[in-house]
Amino acid sequence: MTLTRLAHSVVLSWGWRRAAIAFAAGAASALAMPPFGLWPVLFLTLPVAVWLIDGAGAGKLGGWPTAALSGWWFGFGYFLAGLYWIGNALLVDARTFGWLLPFAVAGLPAGLAIFMALGFLLARLIWTKDASRILSLAVALTASEWLRGHLLTGFPWNALGYALSNPLALAQTASLIGLWGLTFLTVAIFASPAVLVDEKSMTRHRWLAPALALLVLAIMAAYGGVRLAGAPTRLVEGVKLRIMQPNLPQDAKFNYGAKAEVMRKYLALSDRSTGPQSQGVRDATVLIWPESAFPFFLTREADAMAQIANLLPEGTILITGGVRPPDSAPPGQPVRRAYNSIYVIDHDGSILSVYDKLHLVPFGEFLPFQSTMEMLGFSQLTKVQGGFIPGTRRRPIDLPRTPRMLPLICYEAIFPGEITSRDERPAWIVNLTNDGWFGNSPGPYQHLQQARLRAIEEGLPVVRAANTGISAVIDPLGRIVAQLGLGAEGILDAALPQPLAPTVYNRAGDVPAGLFIAAALAVALRRRMTGRSRRTLSGP
Repeated sequence: MTLTRLAHSVVLSWGWRRAAIAFAAGAASALAMPPFGLWPVLFLTLPVAVWLIDGAGAGKLGGWPTAALSGWWFGFGYFLAGLYWIGNALLVDARTFGWLLPFAVAGLPAGLAIFMALGFLLARLIWTKDASRILSLAVALTASEWLRGHLLTGFPWNALGYALSNPLALAQTASLIGLWGLTFLTVAIFASPAVLVDEKSMTRHRWLAPALALLVLAIMAAYGGVRLAGAPTRLVEGVKLRIMQPNLPQDAKFNYGAKAEVMRKYLALSDRSTGPQSQGVRDATVLIWPESAFPFFLTREADAMAQIANLLPEGTILITGGVRPPDSAPPGQPVRRAYNSIYVIDHDGSILSVYDKLHLVPFGEFLPFQSTMEMLGFSQLTKVQGGFIPGTRRRPIDLPRTPRMLPLICYEAIFPGEITSRDERPAWIVNLTNDGWFGNSPGPYQHLQQARLRAIEEGLPVVRAANTGISAVIDPLGRIVAQLGLGAEGILDAALPQPLAPTVYNRAGDVPAGLFIAAALAVALRRRMTGRSRRTLSGP
């Protein structure tokens, strides 16, 4: 089948055939995300999105409902194929949550697909008949993806811009325009082949848009290559990291009866020798344990604090996750609500600093309308009655003998532009997470890739400690200096990479991306108005 015949079959499709085409194109688009990283597939799937909107014009009300429905099916396929692994979290306690599996696996993609439907609808509202409609689609989908990343606490997971984050040279553009700028470029570049089938009367120079798209891709690659070559990984002198990845079963992390076993494993693993010259934990200046490391309140277990103090030699600090009771909670009494926190503990067992997670996970750490849903018998995955309490402020933490650090817990690392304060710039980011909820699935790979993009955007190294992996040390250009694979038990010894000077994105945020997206919108609107004027002058 030729490209023209394929395009015509998509444009003229209707009913369930149109829905199936949209669903298949969306599902195939998920191959652009980790762990596959087959980003060229978008050269095949995003043109289908263009042709679906082209064909929607034959529908009622200017084709808006048809475009929106096509977008919903495209989005449903994309999110179902890219996020099916979320269902693994419900199988950790299948007796309690297993019945929700079909609702989570299909319901979340169905809800997220509404944003894709909105993007297709917005695109149809400013649609043209020439090559500028590629800009219309890029503007509209970027807007809908941005809304997905911000509304209802936000969930920008697998935003389309991550397709350009897998080739590290292409990802360097994020230091200029961030994720949302990459999202615009992703749609504009990969949708451009759609115009190759346009009639000459619609687009005189049909090769111009794809040629410009390839030129932009080449410029991005060249910029990234120069940036990578000109900034080798430099290390902070005197700082040695040791990341402990215990690979604990998820049920053990929430079982108080496993307290002794958990502590024994953490202590033995943290002090493990890695070679003839190794002195175990004495080689490290910073020991890092993952999110929610203990099946108990650490500060209420004196023996656990004493064991940590005995483990840490002088000059070594521990950064660890832990569930923290409110300061007002009476000792010895049941704790109704708690914080998901990071502790910084010195070698004498004193707590130097605490950070409480600011951006909580819906249905994982809290429920919408918490009290009402609990009355109806529902609970979030972590089963903390009343839900976790959100922190009040994200701030860098000053550490002894170590540069200033910014703590992030779990999926806080997926939100671009919310990472660092421009007034209190840290020297590195530590991301403690527990991807053990999702087993051996694409989820942890996708999470790691998003953390890498934050490093590039901010020009800061990111150090990840994950219960079951993937733990990694990432330099400020997104290069992985060291890592422990998914499902592995072990320790990761590495030096701390130095940060770069603040990036354009760090200084200006989404302003540069917003400016060229606004310019693209202006071009699309002008072309639409010009097209209408020509049709009016030519008569019926």
